[in-house]
Amino acid sequence: MTEQRLFPKPLSEREITPFASARQAWFWFVRCQTARIEGARVVADAGEVVRPCDPDDVYNAVMRLKQAGTLTDRHLQVLEYFGLVEREPDPRDPREKGKDGLWRHAMAALENVLISRGIVTRRRDEDFHHDEVMVELGGDLSPCGI
Repeated sequence: MTEQRLFPKPLSEREITPFASARQAWFWFVRCQTARIEGARVVADAGEVVRPCDPDDVYNAVMRLKQAGTLTDRHLQVLEYFGLVEREPDPRDPREKGKDGLWRHAMAALENVLISRGIVTRRRDEDFHHDEVMVELGGDLSPCGI
C-alpha cells in the first residue's frame, strides 16, 4: 500500500483579508457555491481580495455545527434560503420573525467557530441594509474573482 503524501496549500504572497463577520463569510460561500453550480471553477487566490480559507471551509464549519447538534435542519433551511437571496431575515416582517431568530443563532455559532480558525476577525461589520446611506460599489464584484 502506498503512503499518501499531503502537501500544504501554498500561502498567497498577497495580503490575506479575513472576513468581518460570519454573515459576510456565509454570503461569500453561497456566491462561490452558486458560481460552481453554474460551471465556474473556483480557484483560491484568484480574486481581488485574498481570503484566509476556501469556500468549503465555511461549509464544513456549518456541517460540523449541525453534526454537533448546535444547528438543526431548520437552521440550514434558513441559511440556504437567505444566502441565496443575499439578505438577512427582516425581523419587522411577521412572516420572517421566527426565521430571524434561527438566522441569528446560526450566525453566532458559526462566528465563534470561524473566529477560532482565523477566518473571521471581529471588527466593524458593514450592514447590507442602510436605507439612509447610498453605497457605491467598485472593483471586482464577481464571486470568488471569476
